Amino acid sequence: MNSTSVSNKNTLNLHIPKNFTLVLIICLILLGICVIASLVFGSRPVSFHELIDGLFHPDVESYGANVVRKRVSRTIFSLLCGAGLGVSGALMQAVTRNPIADPSILGVNTGASLFVVCGIAFLNISTANQYIWLALAGAAITAVFVFGVGSMGRGGATPIKLVLAGAATSAALSSVVTAIMIPRSYVMDQFRFWQVGSVGSATWSAITTFIPFLVIGMLIAFITAPALNALALGDDVATGLGVRTGTLRLIAALAGVLLCGATTALAGPIGFVGLLATHVIRLIIGPDLRFVIPMSAITGAIILTISDVGGRLILSPGELEVGVVTAFIGAPILIILAMRSKVRSL
Repeated sequence: MNSTSVSNKNTLNLHIPKNFTLVLIICLILLGICVIASLVFGSRPVSFHELIDGLFHPDVESYGANVVRKRVSRTIFSLLCGAGLGVSGALMQAVTRNPIADPSILGVNTGASLFVVCGIAFLNISTANQYIWLALAGAAITAVFVFGVGSMGRGGATPIKLVLAGAATSAALSSVVTAIMIPRSYVMDQFRFWQVGSVGSATWSAITTFIPFLVIGMLIAFITAPALNALALGDDVATGLGVRTGTLRLIAALAGVLLCGATTALAGPIGFVGLLATHVIRLIIGPDLRFVIPMSAITGAIILTISDVGGRLILSPGELEVGVVTAFIGAPILIILAMRSKVRSL
């Protein structure tokens, strides 16, 4: 038996959580509310008529209608980035078997940021395609390094060791990023908002560049979900079920890196979305990744979009970058989760 047979067997024995349909409906309603709020609220709120004109009447050239049209790309970009970060968090938690794993906590976002900043400072890159490939390289190298460091010593890659390795790596790489940017004012000016995470500069070009990476990462996540369920039972049990654990971890980790690296390249290092989205869904519908992964995508989109709207309202008529908002919400939750994990380990 191989991983394919495990996947087919699990698919045939699909048990839908009893509250899944209700949760899905509620999440879709919340998603719709977030989309409307993202189009309506900002430095200049728009009325219902302006919203309708902006979406369905291209011949209307009023100020409010034009504001709505400009917010459409930002809203779509926010939804896509949130979905990518949500699924990336679910994959990283499954691969590391670490309930508090997240691209930002493991330092993957910072590694992607470092490579992008180096590209701008030393290679004069300026296009979304160039940003993405550099970010993917940085994210992949950082992920391998953090997992390698966290695997050293007795007990292998435990959740706490991975978090500590990720935090230390992230701090070190952040210092390097700052050291590169400070003497180069043009780099700092270009990415001072990107560095904290923002979807405010979204363009249709960035969206079309991002979509292929998002689709590939999502497909890999859905395909590997059944085998990842077996991996949650432990490597020995998964191997007995015919899962090639090493290959599975590599493929799933690559998908996670692809999603968070591409997001970081275009929106900056936005943290805690994957952690929050996956934890909320696991608590509500259970641990089955065949349901957790798609629902993490929807929940991640909700969290990032509503955080973006909140950032606009808090400092209106200015705005607070979405990366600051998600960090403000996610950091206390991470502390609580870490404390609970410590208590259980005793």
